[in-house]
Amino acid sequence: MTSQIASGRRRMSPDRIKELTLVGIIAGSVIMFGILVDGYLSGRFFNRVTTSVVIVAILAAAQALVIFSRNIDLSIGSIVGVSAYLTADFLTANEWANPLVAMLVAMVVGAALGSFNGLIVAYGRVPAIIATLGTLALFRTLISLYSGGANVIASDLPGWVLGFNGLTVVSVAGFDLRLVFVIVVGVVVILQWAMRRLRAGRRLYAIGSNPDAARQASLAAPRLIMFSFVGAGSLAGMAGFMFMVRAGTISATAGSGLELEAVAAAVVGGVSIFGGSGTMFGAFLGAILIDTLELSLVRVTQVSEFWRDAALGILILLAVILDATLHKRFTRRLTRDLDRTETPGDDALSVHMGTAADTGAVDA
Repeated sequence: MTSQIASGRRRMSPDRIKELTLVGIIAGSVIMFGILVDGYLSGRFFNRVTTSVVIVAILAAAQALVIFSRNIDLSIGSIVGVSAYLTADFLTANEWANPLVAMLVAMVVGAALGSFNGLIVAYGRVPAIIATLGTLALFRTLISLYSGGANVIASDLPGWVLGFNGLTVVSVAGFDLRLVFVIVVGVVVILQWAMRRLRAGRRLYAIGSNPDAARQASLAAPRLIMFSFVGAGSLAGMAGFMFMVRAGTISATAGSGLELEAVAAAVVGGVSIFGGSGTMFGAFLGAILIDTLELSLVRVTQVSEFWRDAALGILILLAVILDATLHKRFTRRLTRDLDRTETPGDDALSVHMGTAADTGAVDA
């Protein structure tokens, strides 16, 4: 009986409710725009969404990795720009390099910049929002000085660069499953598994959920926070590679503004800005929802650009309200269930840990 209760709690955890809500909103939006816009439900629009969402989806996962530990990275847009420019510059001098080598170069650059952020935040104990706001400008300034204002143009890059974004894994009736989208889905699946199954992932949730308890449990908080920033930087570097193959011509201003889109996608996807809860899959769905709405609203001529921006703001507010509401309801329910158990045994403890694991508040 207790195992059935625990199983039910896992299925109906706040994270699952948020994910199902997002799936429902995405489906409802597609149906609504399908009625309003002629030719909306076509392979062409599907291909546009699945291709354009790639960069924001990766950055949403990167931002989520940092937010889980109750931090934030405002510099990932600059990391995208630096990674994209340096990778493009590398390819102009090394035309032998294939896509895998180029992606690894971009991720190494991103990881190096992320480690700089991590050192300042984790070991320098500078608040993340201040530290990364500073490195946002610092990284952008350094790449501007390095580039000297010159762009890396598409004609100087290997031929495969411009064609990479359009590579298709499978195509059915005009609906193309692009390689870049498959890569992002694979990254999200791996990260979701790692955060739930690996000890480092569970402890990162624990740090964000209750930093004081994490310190009392002797968790290596600085090292784990450092790990989250390095991982976020590496993912931002991958996004820089995706930016390069999409844009072709790269300037020192590449990636500007992407940090705000990444935060929005993560928050809309159910990642609590207060840390300790949320999923990579939710952040991915948040990116899809935002990108779908942006591309859809453009096709509705009656909606002005002002209202398109307002729609994103409303989404963020609703996501925060939903997160707060579900957190309060879940906390009351869990407290009530534990109060009913006079002598918590192994079964009662398993119920508590099962539900806590799905909200990120897991045992060390």
